[in-house]
Order: sequence, then C-alpha cells, then structure tokens
Amino acid sequence: MSGTTKVAIIGSGNIGTDLMIKVLRLSESLEIAAMAGIDPESDGLARARRLKVATTHEGIEGLVALDEFADVEIVFDATSAGAHRHHDEVLRPLGRTLVDLTPAALGPYVVPPVNGDVHLDAPNVNMVTCGGQATIPIVAAVSAVTPVHYGEIVASIASRSAGPGTRANIDEFTETTSSAIEQVGGAARGKAIIVLNPAEPPLIMRDTVHCLVSGCATEAVTASIEAMVGRVQAYVPGYRLKQKVQYESVAADDPLRTLAPSAGNALKVSVFLEVEGAAHYLPAYAGNLDIMTSAALRTAERMATHRTPEVAK
Repeated sequence: MSGTTKVAIIGSGNIGTDLMIKVLRLSESLEIAAMAGIDPESDGLARARRLKVATTHEGIEGLVALDEFADVEIVFDATSAGAHRHHDEVLRPLGRTLVDLTPAALGPYVVPPVNGDVHLDAPNVNMVTCGGQATIPIVAAVSAVTPVHYGEIVASIASRSAGPGTRANIDEFTETTSSAIEQVGGAARGKAIIVLNPAEPPLIMRDTVHCLVSGCATEAVTASIEAMVGRVQAYVPGYRLKQKVQYESVAADDPLRTLAPSAGNALKVSVFLEVEGAAHYLPAYAGNLDIMTSAALRTAERMATHRTPEVAK
C-alpha cells in the first residue's frame, strides 16, 4: 500500500496473531511486512503464511535476516519481558522503533487516551499491561479533577486467556502497572492486582479502580470518567462502565486514612469496568488481550502519522 508504514511483529502467539489481523483489517496507515516466532508449528505463523505475510521461526535473528525487514520501521514485540531486552539490544542500533507489549518497560509508558501524543519520537515505548490499559485512563480522569492520593486497580481476566507469557510475567505485571498508575495516571501511590479467574464458561475481563481523593465535586469526577470511557471506546468498542461511579466517605478512623493522611475529607471513588474483545482472532471474553493489541495499534498509527503526515489525509 502506498504511503503506509511497514511493521513487523515478534511473537506468533495469541497477542501477536490478533495484532497481525488488526493491522490487516483495520489500519489504513500500517502495512504488515513480517511475523517472527520460535515455534515453526504455531498457528500464528501458519495463519500469517496463509495471509501472504513473510514469516520466520528463528526469532529476532530470523526477522532481521528477512528481505522484507529492510523496509520495516516499527516492530511490535509480543513475547516476554525477558526476551524484549534482547530484542531491544538487536533492533535499537538498526534504527527500528519498538512498540513493546511486554511488561519489560525499557521505554516510556504509553496509554493512548492519556499520553498517546507525548512519546511519538521515542525509540521504544511500553504499552504497560492489559490491566494498565483498562484502568489507568480512569485514574487519569479522576486525577484531572482532583489529586489522587492512592490508586488501586484489580484486573480480573479469564484464566483461559492467560497464556504462558502472561503467567511468566505476573510479578512484572504488578510492578509495571503500579508504576504506570503513578507516572501516567497521576496517583501519588499506586497498586495493581491481577486475578486469573478459572470460571467456565470464561468470563469477560472485569476491572475495578479505587481512587482515594480529598473531598471534591463528584459530578465533575463522574463527567471526567464518562468522557474518558468514550475516548477509550473509540479504539476498544467493548470497553464500558459496568455500573455508575460509586463514592464513599472515608471516616477519620478508617485504616484507609493511612494511605492519605493529608486528604482532609477523604473520599473513595470506585469505578467498575468491563472489557469485551472484538473477537478478530481471540474469543470475545479475552478483552484483556484485545485492549493491549488495540492500544498498540493506535500507538503505532499515531507514530506513523507523525512521521508521514500525508498518511492522515
């Protein structure tokens, strides 16, 4: 396609395969040039070959050796935190931009509706985690109205949607998400919890956000949250509030006060979310994976438009 930015994907698992299909079906500014994996029998590589996408099962080294790699500008990494460090060492000297879907966090955090236009020239950006992409916009929406002394998120995902990469990176998930709640969401302190729900049939991703704030105009907070939900829905249609935003006064002797001793008339804001996937490749209950690939796609598209403004016309 003329005027498009060519991209490659490392990782032929669920996330990488869903991302490939999103690029093919949805993007007008990106063109998928290659997919790299390490399992020659993976469904992702087989599907890529059927879709006429160049493939290699020799990982990053195989990707760099492909003829198609010469035209690639942006590389999505959908592998693991440990593997991403090696991929960064190989690709950064070659002048490629990395959009990192692992919790490695070598580059700045990016959450599209919050700071999506801030790091367009960075050589490596990190998409935080699925829980971070779902909840940090809400923390930021609250923070835009009133200081958030403490932000806590709980991401509950279907166990069946958590592959080996997710399970191997649980510690990195909590650390990266907690850090991004503070750095991007604007909370003074952040905490993240992930729950792998074994229920059958699998349940859609659910996220709970608690923010401890000083007394504020609740109508303004609710309006800010609802506006943010609309911005996320622009690229994740299945993202929605599960119920009305809840407010609860925190008594002077409540243990929560230790998290915000200077909060004055402390208030707990609770937001309950549901994320249904678009089912491009993954089942609809895997909203946790869909929001990651959707956020990565939106980020790379903004980078492409920033580099080649005529693509946006």
